[in-house]
Amino acid sequence: MSSALPLAPARADDRGRRGLLARPWVRVLGVYALSRAYSSLLLGGMFLLANALQWPFASVRSDATFFTFSGSWDAWFYRSIAEHGYPAVLPVDDAGHVLPNSWAFLPVFPMLERAVAGLTGVTTYTAGMIVATAAGGGAAIVLERLLAARIGEGRALWTVALFVFGPLGFLLQVAYAESVFLLLVFAALLAMQRQRYLGVIPLAILAAFTRPGAIAIPAAVGLQLAVQWFRDRRAPRGVGRAIGAVLVTSAACLAWPLVADAVTGQSGAYLHTELAWWTGWVGRPDFIPFTPWFLIASRWLGPPGVVLALVLATLFVLWIVRASRRELGTPIRAYSLAHLLYLAAVFLPQFSLPRLLMPLAPLLGASTFTATTARARRWLLCAAASQPAGVVLLWFFSYP
Repeated sequence: MSSALPLAPARADDRGRRGLLARPWVRVLGVYALSRAYSSLLLGGMFLLANALQWPFASVRSDATFFTFSGSWDAWFYRSIAEHGYPAVLPVDDAGHVLPNSWAFLPVFPMLERAVAGLTGVTTYTAGMIVATAAGGGAAIVLERLLAARIGEGRALWTVALFVFGPLGFLLQVAYAESVFLLLVFAALLAMQRQRYLGVIPLAILAAFTRPGAIAIPAAVGLQLAVQWFRDRRAPRGVGRAIGAVLVTSAACLAWPLVADAVTGQSGAYLHTELAWWTGWVGRPDFIPFTPWFLIASRWLGPPGVVLALVLATLFVLWIVRASRRELGTPIRAYSLAHLLYLAAVFLPQFSLPRLLMPLAPLLGASTFTATTARARRWLLCAAASQPAGVVLLWFFSYP
């Protein structure tokens, strides 16, 4: 393993002898290919076992294939959007409450699914796997570039390995929008790191129409700008472009609810759609920002649950601020804090929480995980060993 993932960057003469294999993106794609083989083995084994034993499951049906199995849960909504678009009228139950529907899912990924299916003639689920797997490879390459400038190519490659072999590594190839979103987020962070704020704009706009949560990107730009301004005691370079990027991308991140209102003719269409997924957990409460975590904690654990949520959130934030302060740089720390703030403000913790933490993958580059080869190898073994549990618990028995 250590020869495949060297801790220290290769010397120039070694690179010259090894040619193409010395290029960072080639090594990243090699690691990614191994991880896809591993995840496919786990998903395929579970699919074959479920069919052989005739276990009930969302994708084990008359047209069951590995591709439909990889297109379960939320992927069904993406396929529906790709093939039929969004409903002009929100579905409701007998009491008039909005039911879960396609408006909770943004259009970039199903548009890509439809384009690939149209060009290749494959099914929508298969197209979704193609898009997700390709974007996952792109996300791995950009993640390595993002970290290499801070911690070196060797540690950056270990970080990629932890990311793609981790508990949710299988999600990089199923028909979810996660891979595309991660590619866009990591690319936006790379542009921030290089202070190319105009480059952040198209990436953040695409992310805003790929998956909820892109608002953390302009928030991170604003935090980075504030840190630089405070540290240097003067306006940082590119301040006008940075402010413009914050304004434009923030507007893009707030646009989808307006689109949903306009198409359906119903005010609050997007909010009511999102809240429809809460009913099985907390009923139908009014939405108040920064209360969902406490709402579910008190519902299931009582007052101790609220205290536990506060303690865990505080410890995690402190770790981000202290453990990664000197290593990972302001853009990664700013984005991580902004993303956590977004989750605290609007997200009701449930089975999808681990998936929504995937954009924090750059934090895996911290010394806690990759300071030495031995430490990185141990974490990698733990990560790979936990993925079977992720497939069984989060993909087979519940939705991620």
